Amino acid sequence: MAENLGYTKPLFILAFDHRSSFIRDLLGLEGKLTNADVNKISELKYLIYQGFVKTVENKLVPKDNAAILVDEQFGNKILLEANIKGYQVCLSVEKSGQQEFVLEYRDNFVEHIKKYDPAFVKALIRYNPEGDNELNRYQQQKLKQLSDWCRKNDYKFLIETLVPATPKQLAQAGDIKKYDEEIRPSLVLKMITELQNAGIEPDVWKIEGMIKPQYYQNTIKQIKAGGRDNVSLIILGRGENPQKMERWLKVGKGIDGVIGFAIGRTIFLPTLKEYLAKKVTSQQVIDKIADQYYHFYKIFNS
Repeated sequence: MAENLGYTKPLFILAFDHRSSFIRDLLGLEGKLTNADVNKISELKYLIYQGFVKTVENKLVPKDNAAILVDEQFGNKILLEANIKGYQVCLSVEKSGQQEFVLEYRDNFVEHIKKYDPAFVKALIRYNPEGDNELNRYQQQKLKQLSDWCRKNDYKFLIETLVPATPKQLAQAGDIKKYDEEIRPSLVLKMITELQNAGIEPDVWKIEGMIKPQYYQNTIKQIKAGGRDNVSLIILGRGENPQKMERWLKVGKGIDGVIGFAIGRTIFLPTLKEYLAKKVTSQQVIDKIADQYYHFYKIFNS
């Protein structure tokens, strides 16, 4: 393994790189966006960013351990400003709303990454090792290209993995909750192994939460296998309710190799809905997002 592979510092990401779900679930929009739509989404994302800034500037979450995850489409201003202010930036590079991994800017993704010079390059993949083998192989090839480029050019690579249930698995489980809690953890291990064998080498794995310490420990063992000693895991939010998110964090915290979280919709979605309904002011949005971000930081570090 490369000497510089991995990342071991605590990492607490406020994630708002959502595009398709943001447009659909928050604004109820479909089809081509108008300039006014784009500006509105950018404005809402800037409020989220200001919540992050408030938390960090008030020294509630250490600046060295805090980060934002945002997209270029609606977050250009945020990305540029965050770099000037010295905040850690994670840049999402996948095309949103796709069932397979596709780069947002296929032909010139390098140019777009270098424009912002992020601390982390992040890719989202939906991958079930017992699912479509042809699709899995295709995604492996595309991810390896990005992984190799990040390693060669000294960018930390963060991979966000979702393991959606196949119809057969869902039938076997009986319901999505049982799949999530009892079947998915073993599939995560298979998924990580397959991606590693395909030459994909993230520095940080962003993994869906689990309900037993042993599940996290098994996952850590696999992501560190083969000399990947400094590779780490963060827990993703997946838009879950706060209680479930708290449970995932409480189970994962303190386990060696679990270094933090990436939480988004759980923090910002309810508050932005209130804002759009004119129930709260923009300053109240900023304050509530700051409070929620800090809340989950305290849960993980208590």
